[in-house]
Amino acid sequence: MTSALLDRALIEEATKKSGLIWVKGPGTPARALWHVWHEGAACLVGDGPGEQPLPGLADGAAAEVTVRSKDKGGRLVTWPARVVELAPDSQAWRETVAELKGKRLNAPDGEAMPERWARECRVLRLEPAGATVPLPDGPLAEAPLPTPATTRRPAPAGLPRLLLKKRRRT
Repeated sequence: MTSALLDRALIEEATKKSGLIWVKGPGTPARALWHVWHEGAACLVGDGPGEQPLPGLADGAAAEVTVRSKDKGGRLVTWPARVVELAPDSQAWRETVAELKGKRLNAPDGEAMPERWARECRVLRLEPAGATVPLPDGPLAEAPLPTPATTRRPAPAGLPRLLLKKRRRT
């Protein structure tokens, strides 16, 4: 019983302090997601225009959450989670959205955000569902996820000369 309590405390403290968690749903690669720890679970909002994608996270499904260190970025703990989708405008949904709203940065619609989330997004709770997963022995490097983003073009040939001129003047 003591081990379960220690696991629960580690999960809660590490997840509370980290602003970003890696979530792996069934059959999907892990994704970095912002969250808020609220009433014993990591709470997320997404799957709407301008919000983070939540692929593979369905109500009642299992997920694996990896929490990183806020200062060093290294893996602290990995834990299994049960996904619970909150019904819009339920009491639990309103309480969770109030917490999420305070942490959402650069929202395009400000105070109208909860109404947009109710119409267009999903609010999920990732509830701890067991003991922590042991840390891996070997590297876990994976290829980056496909993206339409491209790297920038090569620097113009004259740019180094322009930069050096400014340094010489000072």
